[in-house]
Amino acid sequence: MANLVNLEQVSKSFGVKPLLERVSLGVQENERIGVVGLNGGGKTTMLEVLAGIEEPDSGRVSRVGGLRMAVVTQRGVLPPGSTVGDVVLAPLGVAEHEWAGDARIRSVLDGIGITGLGLDAPVEQLSGGERRRTALAAALVRDLDLLVLDEPTNHLDVEGVQWLAEHLRGRRSSLVVVTHDRWFLDTVATRTWEVVGGRVETYEGGYGDWIFARAERARQADAAEDRRRNLARKELAWLRRGPPARTSKPRYRIEAAEALIADVPPPRDSVALASFARTRLGRVVVELEDATLTTPDGRVLVEDLTWRLAPGERVGLVGVNGSGKTTLLRTLAGELDPASGRRIEGQTVRIGWLRQELDDLPVDMRVLEAVQDVAERIQLGDKEISAGQLAERLGFTPARQRTPVGDLSGGERRRLQLTRVLMSEPNVLLLDEPTNDLDIDTLQQLEDLLDSWAGTLVVISHDRYLVERICDSTWALFGDGRLTNLPGGIEEYLRRRAQLADAVDAGSGRSAGASAPAASASAAASASSVKGSADERAARKELSRLERSLVKLDDREKALHAALAEAATDPVRVQTLGAELDTVVAEKNAVEERWMELADELG
Repeated sequence: MANLVNLEQVSKSFGVKPLLERVSLGVQENERIGVVGLNGGGKTTMLEVLAGIEEPDSGRVSRVGGLRMAVVTQRGVLPPGSTVGDVVLAPLGVAEHEWAGDARIRSVLDGIGITGLGLDAPVEQLSGGERRRTALAAALVRDLDLLVLDEPTNHLDVEGVQWLAEHLRGRRSSLVVVTHDRWFLDTVATRTWEVVGGRVETYEGGYGDWIFARAERARQADAAEDRRRNLARKELAWLRRGPPARTSKPRYRIEAAEALIADVPPPRDSVALASFARTRLGRVVVELEDATLTTPDGRVLVEDLTWRLAPGERVGLVGVNGSGKTTLLRTLAGELDPASGRRIEGQTVRIGWLRQELDDLPVDMRVLEAVQDVAERIQLGDKEISAGQLAERLGFTPARQRTPVGDLSGGERRRLQLTRVLMSEPNVLLLDEPTNDLDIDTLQQLEDLLDSWAGTLVVISHDRYLVERICDSTWALFGDGRLTNLPGGIEEYLRRRAQLADAVDAGSGRSAGASAPAASASAAASASSVKGSADERAARKELSRLERSLVKLDDREKALHAALAEAATDPVRVQTLGAELDTVVAEKNAVEERWMELADELG
């Protein structure tokens, strides 16, 4: 397998801070690499050095001759005076009827949401997120050897993230992607790079493998502090509650990991928190009665909505871009009045609202001053913590707390915004895309904080891992004027969206007069249909057989790894064992994929 790009003893600094120190690594053909690390730790710098955007201070970067590569950064810079079509399609050098007849190109335009923007739209009129999606589409429509992407999921909805993951898994090109989206990382990556302390640590597999490996290294070295260890234990406990096919990780010592989490309680005591929330909030939290929500131009988003948030309720809100999620959150916050109906707020309610914009920070203060400006100390669960302690838990070291707010990066500003919201001690927390610009360690700290936070929570997020981790119920806006509860969570949302799309396509094929609401009703009816009992029994029987196969394949893979270690000085035996290992891994991946398909079908 040929190397496409190699870094040899590469170092790179900005000012006095070294971000990369004598880093050596490579990207091989057909390899999908996820890059993780703290904000400001060097992820983007490493990506730009690898892609040739930045030159290293020392060391060497080599690329295979004729390498076809595309790089999509967070900068969102597009050629002035061009249209969306110029950016996305013109570089292909093909006539309109050629790309229009190419199913792969049409899939990219639909999957990234370019069709909705319009190919004739001038790039100057696009928002920052639309510019990022346009640049991403321009890379995805090309036939490449290597894709280099920096936070590609930030401006996609849940469906867009799933589509992108499936698209990248189906491509023949290699991939290097910086991402904080843990579901996306676990789904796409075959290898994970962690940029930390100027080094790049490498791990096989995606997010689950990385978490297991980090916990195991910490256990062996016995060097992780108590708080980091507790976070790792919680995260492992959460992962082990998932489907067995996604958490079978024989490359690492699963027995040790399970011993580590054997006595870990559930992430939160929902009953105790709900009881405490009732004492803080009373019976009435925020209620909407017969409310109709509209856009500024009068388009109806939600009609005749009656929704009563309960004390301690934790709600995840999903929907396509433009369906009204942020409008609903603004209405709950009291910033926007419904077009009709009314909003009721309990007397003891204190709302904390994390908006997508970063325009509410005092740039003339230092970090600690900006936090203390809200409060000096707060009560979090059964503990009282200071402004400095909360800031440190969300990634601001004591030294960094003296930094002027105006000098912070985008990710650090997001963390400061979140810290200030929590310091206001809200009992109703409204979070609008809280994962944007946050690194994975900060997300884990946020989830840990919310585990002991007693109050009502509504979160909009395309990060399905976060929604499933911190929310107890999921609600969706499908664009049909209603708010729909989804007992099956994100998976049910994606299934229903696919069924709605199929129903609309089928309806347009049968009759030009078929309406979208009728198609939606048809799709909803089909979604509630029950599989035949015989089919379901057969599927469950196959599921059990696959689980037994997975256990055997895991055992065989573990044995082969051990045999390879023992045969390290015997090249012939290493080659034989390596070939057998490749066969076992391929078979296990196929079984795992089929297991997931059946698990999804059976719900």
